[in-house]
Amino acid sequence: MIPSNVSRRGRVSLWTVLLSLGLAGCASTLPHQQDDFGVLVMAHGGSDRWNQDVLSAVKPLAATHNIEVAFGMADAASLQSSVRKLEAKGAKRIGVVRLFISGDSFKQETQQILGIEPGAPPKPAVDHSQHAGHAGGEHSMAFWKISTTSAFALSDQGLVEAPEMGEVLVDRARTLSRDPKHEDVLILAHGPGDDAENERWLAQLDARADMVRKALPFRAVRVETLREDWPEKREAAEARIRKFVADAAQDQGRAIVIPFRVQGFGPYAKVLQGLDYASDGQGLIPDPGVTRWIANQIETLQRGEFRTPAADEDMLLKR
Repeated sequence: MIPSNVSRRGRVSLWTVLLSLGLAGCASTLPHQQDDFGVLVMAHGGSDRWNQDVLSAVKPLAATHNIEVAFGMADAASLQSSVRKLEAKGAKRIGVVRLFISGDSFKQETQQILGIEPGAPPKPAVDHSQHAGHAGGEHSMAFWKISTTSAFALSDQGLVEAPEMGEVLVDRARTLSRDPKHEDVLILAHGPGDDAENERWLAQLDARADMVRKALPFRAVRVETLREDWPEKREAAEARIRKFVADAAQDQGRAIVIPFRVQGFGPYAKVLQGLDYASDGQGLIPDPGVTRWIANQIETLQRGEFRTPAADEDMLLKR
């Protein structure tokens, strides 16, 4: 309420200010309410801590975007749930940011589930797939075409291709370093099974590692992939990795190990058991650089082309 001792002119001026402030406040919320653009962040999913770290990385963007997170390895049930939430809040165009190390991961499956590429069957009457994400070690990979009225645009870039991740690696290395002239840095990733694809991973990792080389005068900066899910390839990778870390102790040196994973240290503590090295055990999140990357992906998607799911009969003609 305006005090009674304020003059008429003063009251008019004060109401004008208050009205302006009110309109400004409305203006700040109207774009979010009226915009038909929504954001769906896909993430692999893991333990409660894993999932919470992803949610924390996304949270700063919720103030400016209609945004949801779908956990799972391109899981139709999780994607359907998130799409429905976005559509309930007005989304008609949905940008899908795939928070994976490689930009190729689950891309085709996601396109099929969203209905913008053929290949996914209708939802079964009874879905027996796991719906718990990756928690407890179980993957959720329900595969069927979701029901949606939205158009979609998918991100192409994975974290290994993202220049922003070079800055994250520099921050990690700088925090862990005591004397870079006597330290060797190992940047360690999961790695795929296909040899040609693995070489692409290593080339992209090495491009990200260049920022570390330029930022601090380390003796060496090496990138490796463990090939975690392929025992016959993992054995040779483990031998190389352990040798690099062990050799770093020569001449009063030490190794710094930085995991190039979305979250956590994975199986690396077991792989490096008995060796002396420095690591904080953190993956790429929590780090503001990942949030910046998601924001940059959203900006790119907003300017991109959106594809509407084809009708089932159209899908049959494409097969």
